[in-house]
Amino acid sequence: MNKLRMICGCLLLGLVFACSARADEISDMKKQIADMQARLDQMEAQQKKVVAEEVNKAVEQKQAKLPDSIKWVENMKISGDLRYRYEGIDSRSKGKWSSKGESDSIERNRLRARVGIYDKINDEVDVGFRLGSGSNGDPVSTNQTEGDAFSKKPIWLDQAYFDWHPKAITGFDFIGGKMPKPFYRVGDNQLIWDDDLNPEGLAVKYEMPLSDSLKAYINGGGFWVGNPDNPDTAVAASTSLWGIQGYLKNTFENKSYLLGGMSYYTYGHIEDEPNVSSTWGKNSFFGNTSSGGTYKYGYDIVEGFAEYGTKIADYPVAVYGDVAYNTDAPGSINNAWLIGTTFNKAKDPGSWQLGYNYREVQSDAVVGQFNDSDFNGGGTNARGHWFNFTYQLAKNFQTGLSYFIDENITTNDKYRRLQADLVFKF
Repeated sequence: MNKLRMICGCLLLGLVFACSARADEISDMKKQIADMQARLDQMEAQQKKVVAEEVNKAVEQKQAKLPDSIKWVENMKISGDLRYRYEGIDSRSKGKWSSKGESDSIERNRLRARVGIYDKINDEVDVGFRLGSGSNGDPVSTNQTEGDAFSKKPIWLDQAYFDWHPKAITGFDFIGGKMPKPFYRVGDNQLIWDDDLNPEGLAVKYEMPLSDSLKAYINGGGFWVGNPDNPDTAVAASTSLWGIQGYLKNTFENKSYLLGGMSYYTYGHIEDEPNVSSTWGKNSFFGNTSSGGTYKYGYDIVEGFAEYGTKIADYPVAVYGDVAYNTDAPGSINNAWLIGTTFNKAKDPGSWQLGYNYREVQSDAVVGQFNDSDFNGGGTNARGHWFNFTYQLAKNFQTGLSYFIDENITTNDKYRRLQADLVFKF
C-alpha cells in the first residue's frame, strides 16, 4: 500500500513538473511570436516608406520632364454637352410666319453637340476654344436637323477667346476673340441676345465691391458685325456694335438679392445698309423694317433691367424684368419688354425647375438677327408666352419641356412651338 502511494506520488509530481515545463514553453513561444510580429510591423512600415519615396521620386521625375513653357497643359479642362431635341411647330399664317422662310407646320428631331477646351496658361491669362454643331454658320443656333439621307453634319468654331485678368487690378477682365456674351441678362432672358450668340471683338468686365453686401459691375465692348472685304457676306459696310452696361447687386443677410442696371448698345453703319446676316440672304431682316433691301432705321438701344431673388418655403425663386428702347426708330415700333420668373433649381438628381416669361418685341426695338431664334420663329414684331419645365434625371443628365405661345403683332398670326429635350453634360 505504501509502495502504491509512493508510485502515485511520483506520477503526480512528474505530471506537475511536466505541466510547469509546458507552461514555460508556451510563454516562451508567445514572446517569440510577439517579437516576430513587432519585427514584421517594423519591416512593413519601412517598406511603405521606401515605396512612398520611390513614388514621390517618380512623380518628381515626371514633372521635371515637362518643360515650363508647356506647364499650362496641367490646367487644361475639357467640357461639353449633347442635346437631343424633338420639336413641333404650328403656325397659322400660311408659311409667312418665319423670317427664315420655313413652312407653317414642322415636326423634326434635332441635335446639338458642343465640346470646349479651357486652359489657365498662367496666373493672369485664360483661353477658351469651343466647337459646335449648326447649320450654315447660323450665329444664333447650334441645332442640326436630322435627316438629309444620313449626311454628315457640319461643325463650326463656336468660341475662341482669351481672358486676361491682371493681379494688379482685382476684379478686372480684358477679353478678346469670339467670346461668350460679356453682358449680364436677368433671368438669362433672350429679349436682345439669343443664348447661342457669341460676339466677336474686344470686351472688358469689372467687378467692384462697394460694401460687404453691395457690388458694382461694369461691362463693355466693341464688336465686328460685318466686313465689306469678305466676299461671303451680304453686308456692304463695316457694321459694328458697341455696348456699355452697368448694374448694382445687393445681397441681404438672408441670402436674397436685388439687382438693377442699364445698358446702351449702338450699331455703326447699319442704317441704309443690307442685312447683317450672310446666312439667310439679302432680303431677310427678321422682322426689322427694310426699304429697298436695306435697314430703314439705325439701332441705338437703351436697356433697363432688374432682378430679385429669394427663397419661398426653402425653394429658390427669382423674378425679373427687362425693357429695351431704340432711339433711332419711331415710337410705335421701337420698344420691347419682358417679365419672367424661375422657381426652384434643377441641379441634384430628382430636382426640378419651372420657368416662365412674357414678352413683346416691336419690329425695330432690337436687331432681329440676334435676339431669341425660337420666339415666334426668330426675329421681332411678336409677343407671347414661354413656359419651361426641367427635371434632373441623374448627374449631368436632365430633361426639359418648353412651349411657346406667340403671335405676330401686325397680323395676329398665331405661332406654337413645343420642344422636348434630353441634355447630357460632361
